[in-house]
Amino acid sequence: MSTEVTLADGRELLFFSLPGNTPSPVVDRRPLPPFVPGESQLRFDRTTGQWVAIAARRQDRTYKPPPDQCPLCPGPTGLTSEVPAPDYDVVVFENRFPALSGAGAAATVPDGFAPLPGVGRCEVICFSSDHTGSFAELPAPHARLVVDAWRDRTAALQSQPGVEQVFCFENRGEEIGVTLAHPHGQIYGYSYLTPRTAVMMAQAAAHRGGNLFADLLAAEITDGARIVARTELFTAFVPFAARWPVEVHIYPNRFVHNLIDLSADELDDFARIYVDILQRFDRMYSAPLPYMSALHQYADTDLLRDGYFHVELMSIRRSATALKYLAASESAMDAFITDVVPEAVAQRLRDLA
Repeated sequence: MSTEVTLADGRELLFFSLPGNTPSPVVDRRPLPPFVPGESQLRFDRTTGQWVAIAARRQDRTYKPPPDQCPLCPGPTGLTSEVPAPDYDVVVFENRFPALSGAGAAATVPDGFAPLPGVGRCEVICFSSDHTGSFAELPAPHARLVVDAWRDRTAALQSQPGVEQVFCFENRGEEIGVTLAHPHGQIYGYSYLTPRTAVMMAQAAAHRGGNLFADLLAAEITDGARIVARTELFTAFVPFAARWPVEVHIYPNRFVHNLIDLSADELDDFARIYVDILQRFDRMYSAPLPYMSALHQYADTDLLRDGYFHVELMSIRRSATALKYLAASESAMDAFITDVVPEAVAQRLRDLA
């Protein structure tokens, strides 16, 4: 269950609380202009068959504020923060500077160069009120609360008109491009299938045998060289063709489409193994590892019926002192070249248990 309040500009904010905690929101008294959905555009790139969101308003988003001006920390006065409250456990709110916003029809390829409305929804999820914390440091009940919030918002956004795909993700670290240091992630409701999903679904449809992802998981378990951690319900491994210097995929051991399909026991175990992998990441070097976390979720539709829920965790750090930059081969040609051997990374992470 969540507690809903309305921010000064009309956006929705939801409090998710641990047992025994009751949120105490105050009135948001910031002098904000009304939030107007639908200010972005979608444009179709005919050379790649991919959609591009044009969201000029994002140029005005908050950029690396000092800690005492962080808009994600609690704002007990109602004048300083996106979270008008003296404290909170987990909150989710509509992004003030969204790439996509507003209800409408799913994106369809237009004639000529006509832009389409940037239908969809972008939300921010704050994992904790602790500005200096991280997901890896969350106690088990708190990590599970974040998972519950992801699950709640996945269900809500999947039911929103025009939303074709729900994507929960986190970017951590300035090296990744993070502009707000407070531990948080985002949740996007796209009005189209993302290119990565479209490619994976095409590969799954062409696969001979059972489900592509289930077969890959079984093969990784049988091989064993790239397994990092395994429980009765989940398996974490470095993929055979890892693109990133540090890359770990987490799969449930049974086929499900999304977080909504997981049982209570599976949700508990998912939160545990997710935190476990993040803690291993932070033990790799003397400083916390910058990473991206991507929750691949699928609606139970004919187009996405082969989609197997899983998480992909990736870092651009290839050594204690060097980063992997996505230069011309990766960025222009989507031809990844990795500098490390996946089996060696898996062994390193196993040793950090």
